[in-house]
Amino acid sequence: MATDEIDIVPIAHPLAATVKVPGSKSITNRALLLAAMATGRSTIESALMSDDTRRMVAALETLGFAIEADESARRITLVGRAGGIPSTGATLDAGGAGTAMRFLAGFLTLGHGRYRLDGNARMRERPIGALLDAMRALGLDVRSELGNDCPPIVVDTTGGAFAGGTTAIDASLSSQFVSALLMPAPLWRDGLTLTVAGDTARPFIEMTLRLMNDWGAASTLAGDQIVVPGGQRYRAKNFSVEPDATAASYFVAAAALAGGTVTIPGLTKMSVQGDTQFLDLLEQMGARVMWHADAVTVTGTGRLRGLDVAMNAMPDVVPTLAAIAPFADSPTRIRKVGFIRHHESNRIAAITTELRRLGAAVREFDDGLEIAPSVLVPAAIETYDDHRIAMAFAVVGLKVAGIRIRNPGCVGKTYPEFFDDLARLR
Repeated sequence: MATDEIDIVPIAHPLAATVKVPGSKSITNRALLLAAMATGRSTIESALMSDDTRRMVAALETLGFAIEADESARRITLVGRAGGIPSTGATLDAGGAGTAMRFLAGFLTLGHGRYRLDGNARMRERPIGALLDAMRALGLDVRSELGNDCPPIVVDTTGGAFAGGTTAIDASLSSQFVSALLMPAPLWRDGLTLTVAGDTARPFIEMTLRLMNDWGAASTLAGDQIVVPGGQRYRAKNFSVEPDATAASYFVAAAALAGGTVTIPGLTKMSVQGDTQFLDLLEQMGARVMWHADAVTVTGTGRLRGLDVAMNAMPDVVPTLAAIAPFADSPTRIRKVGFIRHHESNRIAAITTELRRLGAAVREFDDGLEIAPSVLVPAAIETYDDHRIAMAFAVVGLKVAGIRIRNPGCVGKTYPEFFDDLARLR
């Protein structure tokens, strides 16, 4: 958006809306890589068109893949190279896209050359050492260019075809480290046996394995060990991306907060996305959730109960829950999410600062925060160039007059149409 600040207008009546949220970022970027690794032409329908996914598309194009993106139709067509990478060397820019940075690092093991992966200033502060350590343990030549376990990173595969093997990985900072190794593993000669340590967002790992299976690659998951047999192939296919459950969280939270009903078409109980668990939290807070064959409907009364919840399995919806927590009739404690300090912003610190700016009583802990019932006041919200902070705190403005969101254009990272869709609620 062109403006540096946007006013959120409160809604004075119960909601009665249907919101068609865009496709999942997590699924779109996984599907793009799986299509690139498959044999033949794949079509990805309902793809998310945002900065994060454009970064992935641009990187694949730089690597020599033939891609056609029809943004108006939300369709991407990609010709896979059966586990090969056309380019023998490239510099790739992931911008602020964590999925692009981590997933491409693993994907580049299929190449035969020297590749450099960089990102924006914040990405250069986000640790990736655990992934690099696991890759080096497999015999890969990979390093942090600045020697600080952060991007830019260099992946050098000039030594010959990578065979795979056995390694362990600390996924306490990000489940994306695990997915980065899993997706190319079926194409490695020896596959991958991976032991996962750390309290991570397991639903995202399960999502990766389910999508790999959809595209033709088998794997087994038992406890903390994942085995992916080598010598497999991905099959090209026509694939439709689910609506983004994290994007939906803002609108279903709005129903719970302002009262009334919001329906999200296309989001179902069969979703591969762990963030659908946010709907369970809204039920515990007092909203009613109805699952349909092809949609979900949330009805709220505007009255909320507080929660005590570990959110390590759904870290992206922490800002959403935190934003509505001051309106509950009892405190809300969010635990086991210390790793979100390394997301697009230090999210625990950002949430704490902005809730206090609004007048909320908040206690910050190493692994989360506690938010007391509070009377909020008007304020201009700093967003730290973090799309999830901007969208979550915009929901507050549906209930409290005088909420302004600074740098609203940061939502273009995953949901460029967010403020237009929010305005349509009324």
